[in-house]
Amino acid sequence: MACLGGIILGSRTDLHVQSVTMTGHIYRDVILEQHIRLFRGAMGAEFLFMDDNARPHSANIVDECLQSEDITRMYWPAYSPDLNTIEHVWDMLGRRIATRQPPPTCLLVLRRALLDEW
Repeated sequence: MACLGGIILGSRTDLHVQSVTMTGHIYRDVILEQHIRLFRGAMGAEFLFMDDNARPHSANIVDECLQSEDITRMYWPAYSPDLNTIEHVWDMLGRRIATRQPPPTCLLVLRRALLDEW
């Protein structure tokens, strides 16, 4: 299961939960094309996209897509999740899910819990 959520000063995007293994093609087709491109359009030229060094994020087709859409990416050094603000959000989300009673016992319940906590 893969989750996409975005944060910006004082606000956040909807949380998108994908029940497939993330690949470069899926990341491009679903995340970049359907969400990031539109969000960038709404934010304007000052938009700066930040992701991490996960393998699907660094695929050549992803780089090509970002370049073709004129989306500026902020690069992060490898193994530096403490610098990436969204990693703190994911940690908090995980902690909230872990304290749920009863805990999620299947993917459908986990998906609902993630969306509720977001």
